[in-house]
Amino acid sequence: MTSPMVRVRDLHKSYGAVPVLRGVDLDVGAGEVTCVIGPSGSGKSTLLRCLNHLEKINAGEVEVAGELIGYRRHKGKLHELGPRAITRQRAAIGMVFQNFNLFPHLTVLENIAEAPIAVLRRSRTDAVARARELVRRVGLAGREDDYPRRLSGGQQQRIAIARALAMDPKLMLFDEPTSALDPELVGDVLGVMKDLADGGMTMVVVTHEMGFAREAADTVVFLDEGVVVESGAPDDVLRNPRQARTREFLARVL
Repeated sequence: MTSPMVRVRDLHKSYGAVPVLRGVDLDVGAGEVTCVIGPSGSGKSTLLRCLNHLEKINAGEVEVAGELIGYRRHKGKLHELGPRAITRQRAAIGMVFQNFNLFPHLTVLENIAEAPIAVLRRSRTDAVARARELVRRVGLAGREDDYPRRLSGGQQQRIAIARALAMDPKLMLFDEPTSALDPELVGDVLGVMKDLADGGMTMVVVTHEMGFAREAADTVVFLDEGVVVESGAPDDVLRNPRQARTREFLARVL
């Protein structure tokens, strides 16, 4: 059998004495979309941040494309990688946050081209050409020379997605990418994400947008108190959940 693009086993994460993730297992196949849902404080964002080692795990393993993330094995034990190796791994894992985190002093084009030049050592000519292509892909052609302050929140988030795609990631992580947007701006961002899903991008999406999860996800995972309560196809989890806790949560959000 082909190994999954994302493989998480018995993942534990605590902040001090407070457990946040308690033995999470997760598989995401190449080209698949997994949406993670659950109440506030359930560990969704922490799980996402563990996938690219923005958070150090306490126990368990995370693999992306068959590579152990954040650690190496030596004589049966895990040893944390150095900063350079971790940076190399993160370069292959795009992440889009709730807040856009664009550089305010750089134009749209410069925001997208900066990392490929600095991290991937691409020529400025190639990086800028790719940036222009991505601006068109997210529906913002003509805004290349604008600064972030001239863009709406939804436009800034689409540029943040383009910036992540400029690194040609194997995996895209989205941490509630529409939660900071006005309702009328949500659709454009979800449209870009749906196009990525249709194009075969492997994605893990923490979201409260149940319509997107129903339409775009291959798998929906319901996380509560740091535990995977239920997972399966969208129709199974969102329409006919097996667990009472899942039914209770969905009754409040749908």
